[in-house]
Amino acid sequence: MKSDRGIGSYGLFLRKTTLIVLLITGTGISAAGSDRKTANTLIWDTISPLSDTAGLQNRTNWKLVPTDLLMLERDPATASSDPGYYGREYAFNGDAVVENEHLTAAFQSKKGCVVIYSKADSKSKKLQFVPLELKGRPAKITHCSILQNTGQDAALEVTFSGEGKNLSAAIAFDRAGIVDIKPDGNMKGISLISPIEHGVVPSFIGDDLIFSPSQYASTNTLCVPSENLFVGLLEGQNDMLVVTWPEGKQQMKLVLGDNQQGPRLVESVDFDNDGKSLYLAVLSAPGIWHKEELKPAYLEKDVTINWKRPFHAKWITQLSEGRVQTTYTFRETKGNIWRGVIGHYTYPVWFSSDNASYRLSKKIPPRGQSIIYFLERKNSPASVLAPVDIMKATLGRQTCDAILDLPGRKLRTHHRRGGQGVRRACTCGCTEAIQVVFDAGQEVQKKEYVEGALGDMVYFVTQHMNRIGEYQDLARDMMEFLNKTRRTAGDLKPLLDRMEAIVQEIPQEYQSKQEVIMSLQYTDELTQQTKALTRKKQPGNLPAYEELSMKWRRMGGAQDDLVAQCHRIARKLFQEAGYGCTSSPKAVAIAQQVRARCRKCLRYADGYEIWADY
Repeated sequence: MKSDRGIGSYGLFLRKTTLIVLLITGTGISAAGSDRKTANTLIWDTISPLSDTAGLQNRTNWKLVPTDLLMLERDPATASSDPGYYGREYAFNGDAVVENEHLTAAFQSKKGCVVIYSKADSKSKKLQFVPLELKGRPAKITHCSILQNTGQDAALEVTFSGEGKNLSAAIAFDRAGIVDIKPDGNMKGISLISPIEHGVVPSFIGDDLIFSPSQYASTNTLCVPSENLFVGLLEGQNDMLVVTWPEGKQQMKLVLGDNQQGPRLVESVDFDNDGKSLYLAVLSAPGIWHKEELKPAYLEKDVTINWKRPFHAKWITQLSEGRVQTTYTFRETKGNIWRGVIGHYTYPVWFSSDNASYRLSKKIPPRGQSIIYFLERKNSPASVLAPVDIMKATLGRQTCDAILDLPGRKLRTHHRRGGQGVRRACTCGCTEAIQVVFDAGQEVQKKEYVEGALGDMVYFVTQHMNRIGEYQDLARDMMEFLNKTRRTAGDLKPLLDRMEAIVQEIPQEYQSKQEVIMSLQYTDELTQQTKALTRKKQPGNLPAYEELSMKWRRMGGAQDDLVAQCHRIARKLFQEAGYGCTSSPKAVAIAQQVRARCRKCLRYADGYEIWADY
């Protein structure tokens, strides 16, 4: 490769869009003639073009490009004092290779691509990227010049050529392992070629989408919702590819391979990047993700599997619950839980020391695969970077705040008086507290206490009814949107029909429980009847209260179940929209609007729907 352009052009590229590739891998490959780790970012000239990975092993003739090109002059001291020598460029005789303690990046001129290798294994290619327009076509890197080389940071300007096109990008590196690729305006897309076993579209409100190529036998391309973050779980279970991008009109496709010898894989992630940035990271550690087949023998028993977490983090998986895939975070100890829809059960996943354990049941059956991975830190060592860390580093905290939506991941309160009053804020808890007073015959003496507990209970019921109303509003809004969409998207009728059928489950659930959940007027009537028993001590107060208590609990229990069922249905719709849109970008656009409506309703959930921060 020959270089013929000036360093001054780097400033122009800094104003263009950005692609950052972060690679956190193992220990380093030795530089020629040295077995030390590479402390800084170095640029090598291979002298002759690379042909394959083997070329990285033989560095006998490689030349280290000096940080000061004037050092190549016969008399560097004289050259540095004479501006007539300034502006010298470096001309590569072979290919450029950039390396630091995290990665080796080879600019393979004959193949027209940039290949990223893990420092832990120089033969292990983690990622290859090419302009989308030249993917699968004869191409070369016809131009490569150095824009910056300080020993800590390096930047190259590269032109990919083929099919009569010349597509340029500035690619910058630093010693932290960050690669920043800024495509020029003529590069419309980027193809990331990497062996991905499962593709994850994370959602911090609702459940992640997990795309497994083995489930798509009859198609070769999946259009997936572009929601600012994508995680690819690479073959071998030791690497994760993280991709982020800013808001825009980007379109992402997963191109599936045709592997006859093993499981089907995603062979590339293809982006129409809308002229915007694209950021990547490869995170590596032994067992950084895991796939567990949930066998029938796992039913109704504690099962500790062979996989161990490689470090502390918020490890999650999805299990089938109530006919919907539900996200579970691995807990530190085994324990029981109660939640709407399925009631009491043993929480299904936890760690025994660092070993993962399962307890599956008829309520959460051993069905399919459990994919274990992490997105966020949780008691993680400082050396660990999570996908969310990558997102913050590339998109910025302000953008990430909206994506992570911490307020929306918090549970809404049922406690009218915060830490005071009746602590267990539900109809069961409040009626139990009042029952103690009536059992002791102290309903008159503790009238104010009873009235306070009733106020707590009314607040709880009101919160439930308001939440039920929010789901009814979601159903009405969604039906209006789907009906309007039908007029312009008749070709997507099967998808629209499936989503409509799910939406209709919300009013159907409401109708089935309407006579039991009652109303706020009924709640007021129960309140007045209960208060009346505290005005005068009478023998019939206790049995009268017990009858009222049953009415309170029957109403509250029905509301608990309805809220939980509505949440389950909304998550089901959220998932169906994401999984059902893979046929076309048009379907993706509709799915994104459906998912946005669901996400707005699912945020700030009720504790009877699901736990906080799922």
